Amino acid sequence: MKYTEAKIRKAAASRYMNEDQLTFFKERLINMKIELRQHLENERAELSQQSRECDDLDRAQIEEEIHLRLRILDRESKLLPKIDEAIKRIDDGSYGYCINTGEAIGIERLLVRPTALFCAEEKSRQERIEKAYRDS
Repeated sequence: MKYTEAKIRKAAASRYMNEDQLTFFKERLINMKIELRQHLENERAELSQQSRECDDLDRAQIEEEIHLRLRILDRESKLLPKIDEAIKRIDDGSYGYCINTGEAIGIERLLVRPTALFCAEEKSRQERIEKAYRDS
């Protein structure tokens, strides 16, 4: 049976990370990777074209825009290894469980962020610690 988000949400907690759910998330991650690679390729080609077509008057504004877009592309490209790691976790059976506590990350969190490494409680704890370090 092919799972949809609705079916995954309705699955019993005792069936957490069953074969159908793992297949669903693996397919989602593979599709994310394909779409992200295509997006990055298109953006880079567009940026390359844009930088060649500008005149001197527009150069400063276009360079600023290109710099911003390159920062966004850099951030987006960092998602690719996270997707690969999530796929590896599916293959080794550890996907869906917090890497620090071993607790279930939860279907809702994985639907929003399929590359999540931490359950919500652990992520909140880490953010509180980071904030405390920044504030001190």
